[in-house]
Amino acid sequence: MELIALLLVLLVVAAAYSASAAASHRRRSRCFLLDYVCYKPPDDLKFPTETMRALLDRSERLDGPARRFLLRVVVRSGLGEHTYAPRTLVAGRADGRATHQDCLDEMDPFFHGAVEELFARTPGLGPRDVDVLVVNVSTFHPAPSLASRIARAHGMRDDVAAYNLSGMGCGAVLVAVDLARNALRARSTRPALALVVSAECIVPNWYVGNDRSMMLGSCLFRCGGAAVLLANDPALRGRRAKMELRLVERATVAADDDAHGAIVQREDDEGRVGISLSRSLPKVAVAAFAANMRRLVPRVLPATELVRFAAAVACRKLLRRRGGGAATGSKINFKAGADHFCLHPGGVAVIDAVKRSMGLEERDVEPSRMTLHRWGNTSASSVWYVLSYMEAKGWLKVGDRVLMVAFGSGFKCNSCVWEVTGDMADKGAWAHCIDSYPPERLANPYMEKYGYINGGQGD
Repeated sequence: MELIALLLVLLVVAAAYSASAAASHRRRSRCFLLDYVCYKPPDDLKFPTETMRALLDRSERLDGPARRFLLRVVVRSGLGEHTYAPRTLVAGRADGRATHQDCLDEMDPFFHGAVEELFARTPGLGPRDVDVLVVNVSTFHPAPSLASRIARAHGMRDDVAAYNLSGMGCGAVLVAVDLARNALRARSTRPALALVVSAECIVPNWYVGNDRSMMLGSCLFRCGGAAVLLANDPALRGRRAKMELRLVERATVAADDDAHGAIVQREDDEGRVGISLSRSLPKVAVAAFAANMRRLVPRVLPATELVRFAAAVACRKLLRRRGGGAATGSKINFKAGADHFCLHPGGVAVIDAVKRSMGLEERDVEPSRMTLHRWGNTSASSVWYVLSYMEAKGWLKVGDRVLMVAFGSGFKCNSCVWEVTGDMADKGAWAHCIDSYPPERLANPYMEKYGYINGGQGD
């Protein structure tokens, strides 16, 4: 009897330990945003209207029609006067012969500045505390990798799990976050820290030829980057963590020919390399977005909204069969599941297309429009500038849910939901200008100086 009693006690203890371990695993499987830094390049790298125009004028490879087309696109781009470009371009060396060192010179100041500032903002934590490092830079992938370059520059431990993502475009930011989250889950038996670094290298793809589809990237993409610190320790919630990652959804529609060819790095007929953007890009973005939302919506919206939407759709179909008018309210109300929308500022057309698809108001897309105007499209890091705009404006309160959506070549649409868990009142990279946004009128310096080009007068 004593042996049976002992076995029962051991079974109870084992069950309790197992339950405790499972609960601990679930707790450690959570992912928290401790802090993030959006990089502000030095002022001498600003790329104003006059510098852009002078660069075009010096280019011997652009004929008159191509120059006029490029300026027309810039006029409509939504970019302002204070975006940034690599030193190679600002200095006027846009001759299509960027060197390997030019690329490293573009990346290194960001890697040092953003990562150092991030750890300066998180007392008690440093590079040697990092367990997981994920770097995503799409079109520059040297050997050793950029992840190795960061690990070396900041003296990280020899057991840091380093990942280097390339070729995944603007949407790679949430691929990187998802990878970091999964890597933290694999270390769920102890507190662990992940550093995610997102940027793009502009120099190797600055296009100087006459293929119009390849000129578009030069009108939109600008320098920038972000460094993000994630952790799996639930003890940090509400104490040091700003946000908690609730869910991630990823969709890739690369099997479709139009989607696969919407954003492509290629050579033109004369062998010049650049990024080609197709006319179908806004349509493809909406299709990828729909594919992503089909999986995201049931996870983020309350049951009442799902029931309301299903009833509205059923009513619409019934009215169509009977020859009646369209039912009202047959669009999903995304605001039932999210308080704020952090949309990738890929361009005016993309922002407008997503706004229509989601049924959003202008204030919902204000952060994306202002980010495009102030910083341009900084590729994978763009959504962090959008989030920083919301934080700088004081919009983010504890308990708020933020839907973050990013698009990228492939074509892919990735989304996630963050919940605000701590104080978010830092103005970050926007500190110097947030009070001037949004302006009463969003000035377009290109339109003001070169708008006559739209009328076909000269170049």
